[in-house]
Amino acid sequence: MEKFRTIDGLAAPMLRDNIDTDAIIPVSHMKVLAGDFGKSLFANMRFLPEGGENPDFVLNQPQYRKAEVLVGARNFGCGSSREHAVWALLGYGIRAVIAESFGDIFYNNSFRQGLLPIPLPADDVAAIGRAVTEANGARNIIVDLVAQKLTSPDGTVYDFTVEPMRRRILLDGLDGVGVTLLRADDIAAFQARDRLARPWIYEAGPTGGTAESNHIV
Repeated sequence: MEKFRTIDGLAAPMLRDNIDTDAIIPVSHMKVLAGDFGKSLFANMRFLPEGGENPDFVLNQPQYRKAEVLVGARNFGCGSSREHAVWALLGYGIRAVIAESFGDIFYNNSFRQGLLPIPLPADDVAAIGRAVTEANGARNIIVDLVAQKLTSPDGTVYDFTVEPMRRRILLDGLDGVGVTLLRADDIAAFQARDRLARPWIYEAGPTGGTAESNHIV
């Protein structure tokens, strides 16, 4: 997973409540578990029914096409559970989403995949949304996960807080295996104690021979 430190890039305003996971990626675009899901991001809004881009959709406007941050409103990522929603945002190039609140499952999935969700008070989100809209792609937003500070296009600095383990997961680019290996010493210590308490567990594996020789430790 790509490490997350600092974004210094464009933000796009999507200042509407309840942007659900089916809006982020429609279920009809979820037939596989691998692929370029960025092409399907907001597909029903980005594209017209007859094909072609919807010129009114924010990410189709030239100044926002390369946005790395989205500014939403309340309850971003609500709706059904789907990791594809996070994959679609990352596939497009979005690395962080700022909103007043998030759907719980989407919020948890984001950290596991390398996307930073930033919940802020409603007044702060509204102010950032206004600054992003007024900048109209001419000034960047800065998201600094190391310092846990966000600098709006108008220069206003906001503090945000990420739970320590989730922050480490993003900073170090840790996947599920990587998180488990953070406890490697504890695991080894448990195995040493358990080998003394239950030696028979380690004496024979399912194919005969020792458990160690069968990679069961």
